[in-house]
Amino acid sequence: MSADDRPRKVWRLLRRFAAVSDGGMDGDFAAAREPADAGCTRIGDCGEGPAGRPVVRVAGTLRSVGERTVAGMPALRAELDDGSATLDVVWLGRRAIAGIEPGRALVASGRVVVAHGRPVLFNPRYQLQPRGQE
Repeated sequence: MSADDRPRKVWRLLRRFAAVSDGGMDGDFAAAREPADAGCTRIGDCGEGPAGRPVVRVAGTLRSVGERTVAGMPALRAELDDGSATLDVVWLGRRAIAGIEPGRALVASGRVVVAHGRPVLFNPRYQLQPRGQE
């Protein structure tokens, strides 16, 4: 980067900060301020419907976490409970994930599959909630 490019980059950065402070980019940060379970589906209401496998967002507490083998590959399995029912969350190819432990609050989203009569999320997007919100 030449010395001539630095002022332009600084001004661009300052404009971004100004847009955030004026509320111009407020929507980008709305998800960080809303409660963990806002917009979430109750686990008891999850399941495959007539339209196929719905994409859901669920929130709850991890009750159990363990490793198992699925089709010859390692998988981390956790049981998520929101008070209405439980759901299995499975990360294929993983033996452990930092922070995924019993008692931890989690928000996960993905496609629901019903396996052996239980709803399952495979390789979901997830967000661990700060400790103390369990």
